[in-house]
Amino acid sequence: MPTKETIKKAPATKAAPRAKKVKAEGAVPHLRIRVRAYEHKILDASLRQIMDIASRYDVTVNGPVPLPTEIKKYTVNRSSFIDKNSREQFEMRVHKRLIDIINPNPKVIEALTNLSLPSGVNIDVKMM
Repeated sequence: MPTKETIKKAPATKAAPRAKKVKAEGAVPHLRIRVRAYEHKILDASLRQIMDIASRYDVTVNGPVPLPTEIKKYTVNRSSFIDKNSREQFEMRVHKRLIDIINPNPKVIEALTNLSLPSGVNIDVKMM
């Protein structure tokens, strides 16, 4: 049986520092547009508007890419006092899509900012 003197502890290792993302010199800028809505029909209609704007100004577009639908489920009691076994279940579905516009020009960006979308559609635009 080894004694305490013969057991050597391994030196503590530090975690490697995270590498920073560096853009390559030949990287092309692009817009990443995430669109979210509760109803998929309204979502698809607003995506058609965005795609029409992109085709009008001759820019390349990747997408729309369907992202996983976010489902929030809620369970509530039907009555306030008795009948614990009687419950109702509700759910909210958030449909999501992703569009990349590669090498956008200023006219496309201006047209997208002036775009009027129906209520209930949330849009996030990031320049990558």
